[in-house]
Amino acid sequence: MWGKFFRRPRAIDARVERWDTPDGDVLDVIRAPAPDRSPIFLLLHGLEGSIRSHYATGTLRAAREGGWQANLLLFRTCNGELNRTPRSYHSGETTDLDFVVRRLAEERPGAPLVLAGISLGGNVLLKWLGEHGEALQGRVAAAIAVSAPYDLARSSAHIDRGFTRLYARNFLRTLRAKALDKIAQHPGIADPVRVAAADTLWSFDDAFTSVVHGFIDAADYYFRSSSIRYLHRIRVPTLLLSARDDPFHPPEVLDDVRRIAEGNAALHVEFPPRGGHVGFVEGRSPAHASYYVERRIIDFGTAQLAASGPLPDERHGAYPRTELGSDGGPAQRHHVLPSSTA
Repeated sequence: MWGKFFRRPRAIDARVERWDTPDGDVLDVIRAPAPDRSPIFLLLHGLEGSIRSHYATGTLRAAREGGWQANLLLFRTCNGELNRTPRSYHSGETTDLDFVVRRLAEERPGAPLVLAGISLGGNVLLKWLGEHGEALQGRVAAAIAVSAPYDLARSSAHIDRGFTRLYARNFLRTLRAKALDKIAQHPGIADPVRVAAADTLWSFDDAFTSVVHGFIDAADYYFRSSSIRYLHRIRVPTLLLSARDDPFHPPEVLDDVRRIAEGNAALHVEFPPRGGHVGFVEGRSPAHASYYVERRIIDFGTAQLAASGPLPDERHGAYPRTELGSDGGPAQRHHVLPSSTA
C-alpha cells in the first residue's frame, strides 16, 4: 500500500499513440522512444491501472534509463475513455496484447522484446506466453510477471474476505461505473440491475465480465483465464515474482506454481516472504525508499538479453501472427506524463 498512497514518481517524457484495432476499436500505447535496435520493452498494468499506477512511470523510467524503448499498453477503458466495442479487458484477454506485440515487432524488425506484466497484466502475459509456447522462442527475449494472481477463482475468493475487501471495494467502484456506462452504450449486453448490485469481484464477473466476453459464468471465466493452466507451456525465460504475503491470493497458490516451475526450465521463481501486492519497497526510511520490482525487471531482462546472444534479424522470420486483420496507423498525441499519485 506504500507505493499506491505515498509514492511520488518523477515525470517521464513520452507520447501517447492511438492505434486502430482490427475489430474497430482503439488502443492507447504510451511510448518513450530509444535509439533504433535498442530492446523493446512493453509493460502491462494491473486491474483498473493506468499511467498513474504507482509502478508505471517508475518502471518506464527504469527501462528508458537502461537503454530500452519503453512502452505501456493501456487496456481498453483504462485511458479515461469508454471504448467503442462492447468488450473491454479482462484477466484472460490476450488478443490486444498479441496485436500490440506483433505491431511493435514489425515496426522494428530485429529488436529484441522484453515484456512485463503487473498483477492482472501478469496473468494476461503468462497466459499469452503459454498460448504461443515454442513459437515465441528467439522472438521474445524475456518476460517478467509481478504479483500475478495465477488462479483467478482462489484469488477472487481470497480478496473478497477480511481486510483485503477494501481492495475489492475500491476496484468495484470504478468497474461497476464503467460497466453501467458500457451497458448504456450497448443496451442488452448485460443486466444493469445485476451489475449495480454486484458487491464482490466474483458477483461482478458473473454479472458482467463473463456475460460480455462469452463465458458461461464467473467460474468458467476464471477457469479458462487462469494463467496457472498455461505455465507448463511457456518456453520464453520468464521470472515469476510474488510475495508470500500478497493479500490477493492465498500462499498455497504459490506452492502450486512452484511445483509447476520445477518441471519447466523456462520459469524462474522468486517468492520472498514479504513484499505485499506489487510492493517490494526497500530503503532505510520512507524518504529514501527504492523499488525492487523496477530494478529486478531490468536486471532479469538484461541478463536474458545477454544470454540470448546477437540480436535476431529479419532472416529469423516474421513474428508469429494471430489472424487479427489490418493494423491501421497511429494517431500521435505528444504528451509529458505527470508525476503519479495513484
